[in-house]
Amino acid sequence: MAAHLVLVAIIAFFLVPSIEIEIHDDFQNKCLSFAPEVYIHNSTRQILQYVAAGTNLTFPYDDPTCDRPSQLVSADLCRVALSIPTSNRSSITFELWLPDQWSGRFLATGNGGIDGCIKYEDLAYATENAFASVGANNGHNGTTGLAFAGNPEIVTDFAWRSVLAGKMLAQRFYKKAYSKAYYLGCSLGGRQGIKTAEMFPTDFDGILAGSPALDFNNLVSWRASFFPITGSVNSSNFIPASTWTTLIHNEVLNQCDGFDGVIDGIIEDPSLCDFRPEALLCETDTLADCLTPNQVEIVREIFSPLYGEDGKLIYPAMQPGSEILAVQKLYAGAPFAYSQDWFRYVVYNNPVWNASTFTIHDAAVANALNPSNIKTWPDDLSAFRYRGGKIISYHGGQDNQVTSFNTERFYNYLSRGMQASSSELDEFFRFFRISGMFHCNTGPGAWVVGQEGGAAAAGIPYGSGNNVLAALVEWVEGGVGPDTIEGTKFVNDTITLGIAFQRRHCR
Repeated sequence: MAAHLVLVAIIAFFLVPSIEIEIHDDFQNKCLSFAPEVYIHNSTRQILQYVAAGTNLTFPYDDPTCDRPSQLVSADLCRVALSIPTSNRSSITFELWLPDQWSGRFLATGNGGIDGCIKYEDLAYATENAFASVGANNGHNGTTGLAFAGNPEIVTDFAWRSVLAGKMLAQRFYKKAYSKAYYLGCSLGGRQGIKTAEMFPTDFDGILAGSPALDFNNLVSWRASFFPITGSVNSSNFIPASTWTTLIHNEVLNQCDGFDGVIDGIIEDPSLCDFRPEALLCETDTLADCLTPNQVEIVREIFSPLYGEDGKLIYPAMQPGSEILAVQKLYAGAPFAYSQDWFRYVVYNNPVWNASTFTIHDAAVANALNPSNIKTWPDDLSAFRYRGGKIISYHGGQDNQVTSFNTERFYNYLSRGMQASSSELDEFFRFFRISGMFHCNTGPGAWVVGQEGGAAAAGIPYGSGNNVLAALVEWVEGGVGPDTIEGTKFVNDTITLGIAFQRRHCR
C-alpha cells in the first residue's frame, strides 16, 4: 500500500466536471505550452503534441509486434507521453490523451496477453466520447516476456503497478478536478481492472472488465497444457486445423447449437453442451472425415477441466464452439507463446525451458510462486463495493483464449466469499454472457457492444441500451444498472452492409 500511495502522490490524475470549450488555436497553444515533466520527479518527456480531429496518427517508434502502426483520431486533443521510473531498474511509459471538449470523466485503458502495448484504439474511443484517457506499456515494450528475465520490478509493473499511471497531470492541464474515473480493459486488461478493485478500491468509480484473465498463474498453466495434449504438427495423432474448423466444429454445432431452439451457428449457453467426441470415431472401414481413437481422446482432454497434483481444479474446461479460432494458437501443435515466455523468464528463469515437457507439477510451481501477487482471484471486494464502485464484466461464450467458464466460476466464488446472493452481488458487480463472441470481439454472435475501441464500438450509438461503456457510466452516475446489454452483428462484420441481427445479452 505504501508503494501505491507514493505512486498516487506522483501521478494521481483529476478531471474537470464540465466541458471546457475553447477555440482551437487557444487549445493548441495550451497544449504545446504544457510541461508535464515538471510535475513528476525524474520523468522524461517523450511526446507533447497537439492532434487535430481527423488526423491519422502513426507510431513509427512503437514495437512492431504490437501491430498498431496508426490510429485515426476523432477529437481535437493534446497528446502527452512520459516515461516514469518505478524503481532503479524499471520504468513505465504512458500516453495521456486530453480532449479539447471534455466531459469531466477520466478513463484508464488496459493491455492484452503479456504485452506492453498501448491500445491506441481504446484511447481514440475514449476521447471521441469526451473522456480524458491514459494507456501504459506495462513496464516493457512489445508482446514477448523477454523483459521479465531477471527483473522482478518489471514483473511488478506488469502485475499491477502500470495501471496506476496517469491522474495528476490532467489536474495541472485542466486546472480542475475530475468528476468520475473509469477503467476499460479486456483479457489481461480485464484482469488489471479486477486487480485494481482488489488492491486500490478508491482509484475508479466504474470498471469494465471483459473476458478477464483471472487466476492468472493457473491460466498460464492451462494454456501451456494444450501443447503436450495435441503434440507437435509432426506427431502421428496431431489433428490439423482443417479438421478442427470443419469436422469437429460442425459436430459441436450438431450436438449443441439447437439447445436454444434456433439453429444459427451460435451456442447460446456452452455450459449445457456436454460434447461427445466419440461421435466422430472412425469405423473399421472408414478412413476419412472421422477421428482415430487417440484423436478422440485428445479432443476429450481438451474439453475437460485441468486438475492438479492434489486433485483440485487448476482451471475449468475450454467451452465447445471456440475451436474455430482456438486452433490458431492453443491447438496449433506449437507452444503457446505467452505461457512459454512466462515459464521461461518468470517462473524458472530458464530461457531454454521446453514447453513440451509441461506437467501439472509446473502448474503447482507457478501458482506457489505467484510473482508480485499477480494471481488476481479475490474473494471479497467489499471495500470497492462500499465506496460506491461498480463493475461490469462480460465474457464471450465462444472465447478461444480464456474459457468463459472461468468468469462464471469467479462470479460464484466472489458470491460465496462475500456471502452475497446474486441480487446482492448485482448491486455492484454484474456479469454478462455474450453468446457467440470469441476472445473480446468478433464471432458469429451479436458481439458489438462498445466494449473497446475499433470495430467493437463502430456502427452503434453511444447509449446505455447498446453500449456497455455508456451503460457503466449510467450505472455509476445515474444509479441505474443494466439488466441486459444489446449486442449487434453486422452482415459479414461490415457496417456498410447493414445489421444482420441484434440480441439482448443477459446476466
